[in-house]
Amino acid sequence: MRPTQLAITTIATLLLAQPALAISRYNSTALTCDQVRQRVLSEGAVILRYPSTRVKGMTLYDRYVTRSAMCDPHEYAERAYVPTRDAARCPVLNCQDYDPETRRFGFGKPIVRF
Repeated sequence: MRPTQLAITTIATLLLAQPALAISRYNSTALTCDQVRQRVLSEGAVILRYPSTRVKGMTLYDRYVTRSAMCDPHEYAERAYVPTRDAARCPVLNCQDYDPETRRFGFGKPIVRF
């Protein structure tokens, strides 16, 4: 085997051996609030689905995170609530757009604890 062919084969093998960066999806109404919060904490970010309370048959979903570092650079983690099996409002965090023009107090993005 030629050195260049060996190098290409080695690089391809290493790239294919990397773990997939998939994000888990859960139905929040099938889990308790503690289970939802534990999954977000253990995975860093998850997608939660739940039925809309305003439109019958519509499913809502969003990405929920543990901290602002899991959001895009122009976003920050803000408190949100999702319905779960045991609670109508389970506190979690999701990413919201950050606009420094509309911030009244302080500098930088707000810090919200999970």
